Amino acid sequence: MEAEDGSERLLRYWQEVARGHQVEVSPEMAEPIQQLSSDNQGRSQREHIPFTLLLRKEKCGEQLYEKRHYEKGHWACITMHEDTYEQSICYGFMKIMRYICQQNSLGDYLGMTLPIVTIVRTDENHSVISQDVTVAYYLPIEHQAQPPQPYDNEIVIEVWPAATVYTRAFTGPTNEVTIINQINTMAELLDSPAVCVNDSFIVAGYTNPAHSNRQNEIWFLERR
Repeated sequence: MEAEDGSERLLRYWQEVARGHQVEVSPEMAEPIQQLSSDNQGRSQREHIPFTLLLRKEKCGEQLYEKRHYEKGHWACITMHEDTYEQSICYGFMKIMRYICQQNSLGDYLGMTLPIVTIVRTDENHSVISQDVTVAYYLPIEHQAQPPQPYDNEIVIEVWPAATVYTRAFTGPTNEVTIINQINTMAELLDSPAVCVNDSFIVAGYTNPAHSNRQNEIWFLERR
């Protein structure tokens, strides 16, 4: 009964937060939310996407950005087209959660990896974000060789090539305004922003969309 009550409380909390973004969280999300929240009690259980640190740029003791190399890997991806960025990431993340929590060909909980990333596209002036937002989940190491297939045909398993990225951490909400600000700040900090892709960026989230103080990064992809 206590577990059931806890599950109901978590669902209500997610529903209250989501309403602020005009997002509806259905009762069927109670189990996935409970599973991921239980996993979150021990962050060490959450697998971080492996990378090699190439460079850390600092100024007056403040970390400005990092340059990292990520290897090729399998990702579960879904592209959303909602009215706002917040709606797209919320609905996209809920679909990815269902895939992680048994709605897959293994019928099993796959395990959480961090960060969950979203690909955003902008105009050439970095002033407007496209409504097409891709939410992506990196498959845990044990599932990289044979990714479980999603039941939801909107979710696609993709192989992302190895990439070099420039990353900068930021906290708080992620919406059109904050993302545009982070993109422009990062562009000013980079010594040679022209080496990066100019119209497609990644927002990496280390906390779920319902978290009150999100831990995020903005990623710039180096041109290949």
